[in-house]
Amino acid sequence: MTQTGPADILRIDIDGPVATLTMNRPDKRNAMCDALLEAIETFFAHPPEGVRVVIMTGTAGHYCSGLDLSEHVARDAEGTMRHSRNWHRVMDLIQFSGLPVVSAMFGAVIGGGLEMAASTHVRIAEPSTIFQLPEGMRGIFVGGGASVRIGRILGADRMCEMMLTGRKYSSAEGLDLGLTHYAVGEGEALDLARKLAGKIAKNASLSNYMMIQAISRVQDMSKSDGLFAESLCAAVSQTSQDAQEGLQAFLEKRQPVFR
Repeated sequence: MTQTGPADILRIDIDGPVATLTMNRPDKRNAMCDALLEAIETFFAHPPEGVRVVIMTGTAGHYCSGLDLSEHVARDAEGTMRHSRNWHRVMDLIQFSGLPVVSAMFGAVIGGGLEMAASTHVRIAEPSTIFQLPEGMRGIFVGGGASVRIGRILGADRMCEMMLTGRKYSSAEGLDLGLTHYAVGEGEALDLARKLAGKIAKNASLSNYMMIQAISRVQDMSKSDGLFAESLCAAVSQTSQDAQEGLQAFLEKRQPVFR
């Protein structure tokens, strides 16, 4: 099943439990405009029933080249701040909606595109992928969450150097740095994304939800608070109906069938 967003700016293809969201602004290298951001927000705020995993990708050889600067220059300071906070809200929605999100990346993963990729849970990059935060060369600063999400991946020192110099990282370099989890051959990102999404969809939905909600938050906690939060997640998940099915399937040497 295929759905479309405003003016086909976001293509939504649903195959069983997996929804594929394709950013579709080929003339802009899929740069993010307000309409595209709103379409993404609408999907994650009200995902179709039965969808358990999401794949995000782009079209025409690019994932997302970041914020459409033709919109950025039209905002005053207050408008830019509010726009940044809206990005934060939508990126949080992607990360914490409860649906695992896989990014199939190629071409430009730049600026806001990298910020969005960093809000997804599994990232796959083809050889054409370029990771970059070029805001410094434009006289601006990141505003979509990079200082938090990408800073945690790279570390503050390396991110500062990346922004100061406008440095570009390749797919292989991104793998070493943690910007991507998989480096694959040309044209292979979407195939692997579908394979991994199918595998993730077979997990218990509660376990997936716990992993998405808890792990990044535990990083913000003290050691003792994090360990207590872990115990709460373990207690909820291990006493669930799905846990009973998982144990029974293990004993019967079969694949579990979760709700």
